[in-house]
Amino acid sequence: MKRLRMGILLALLPLAAATAGAENLAVSGERVWTMAGAPIDDGVVLVRDGRIERVGPAAEVAIPEGWRRISGKVVTPGFVDAHTVVGLAGILNQPHDQDQLDRTAPIQPELRAVDAYNAREELIDWVRGYGVTTMHTGHGPGALASGQTMVVKTLGDTVDAALVRDEAMVAMTLGPEVAENFDSPGTRAKGVALLRAELVRAGEYARKQGHADPDKRPARDLRLETLSRVLAGELPALITAQAAPDILTALRLQREFGFRLIVDGAAEAYLVLDELKAAGVPVILHPPMARLGGSTRNAALDTAARLAAAGIPFALQSGFESYVPKTRVILFEAGVAAANGLGTEGALRAATIDAARILGVDDRVGSLEAGKDADLVVFDGDPFEYTSHVCVVLVDGRPGSEECR
Repeated sequence: MKRLRMGILLALLPLAAATAGAENLAVSGERVWTMAGAPIDDGVVLVRDGRIERVGPAAEVAIPEGWRRISGKVVTPGFVDAHTVVGLAGILNQPHDQDQLDRTAPIQPELRAVDAYNAREELIDWVRGYGVTTMHTGHGPGALASGQTMVVKTLGDTVDAALVRDEAMVAMTLGPEVAENFDSPGTRAKGVALLRAELVRAGEYARKQGHADPDKRPARDLRLETLSRVLAGELPALITAQAAPDILTALRLQREFGFRLIVDGAAEAYLVLDELKAAGVPVILHPPMARLGGSTRNAALDTAARLAAAGIPFALQSGFESYVPKTRVILFEAGVAAANGLGTEGALRAATIDAARILGVDDRVGSLEAGKDADLVVFDGDPFEYTSHVCVVLVDGRPGSEECR
């Protein structure tokens, strides 16, 4: 094992002197999980100018002269964390680096993640070192509508440099967590009534904005404007709902207003599999190792496997944690899901291509295919074996981590 890790490091020595730009690279693995078909034994991924040029068996892929070479035991696509608050929530767990939830009002869909994201936050470096190359991050759970989310790469010193999509979804929450953060609403029914009333206002606002006479259009209202975009299907509603009754309420609201829905958390999803399947709604599942309590008290380790068996689209997430270092690691969460019925391929899919599809960025990330962003992870063993390490992480063809962890 030590010899293998040393070999990877030696192969990377030339990268230390590389410029900040993407290089032409040949990444080889004893097994390459492309997530676009069967894994390739003794495979090669060619990377040119930050994009994947070719993927295939080493016997069929000629490595151009002068290209830098990286090799390891297993190669996978970069991990796509389907829901986190990293970049808004910081590593210090102090008020100055906790921007994921504003507690001044329970409904604030107009808050934009892009205005609060800290691209230099240490937590971003931390998760990138464990293979995360793309994150769906932003305002977190705990409010009826806490704000907007976005999709970013985990490499880049500014939000503009990291940005993939500046407006991804509007984060909402149903359940007792809202009452823990606000004086009102104090109950589930009051919370849903408040949210329903705001959606009705948004629909009326959109109707009036379409008036032919500009003088009869209402003044611009960022809150109603954002919710009207949800109603129009431009922005999905990401509704965190853990308990079965709250999941069913989210589905009821979706039927009533017709917006695009993604259920988040879903600790008791296994109790409403038929309803989720019939609704055709994807799920961003809670971290399998989430601490139990409150509305997550009935979470199960095998829920991912049950969703897969039911044919319900889902992805894994690191989620939100209230303690230092403020984040979980999607690699470890996927490993637990793999060990509890999901299997290696299923867990890899839930943390790569399936996550990318739910986020609507699968044209760029989530699998190793020609033309896609060169986001790759190189391991010195089985990705879900606790003795294995992430040794190389490439983001857009640039080394984001070169330390075996």
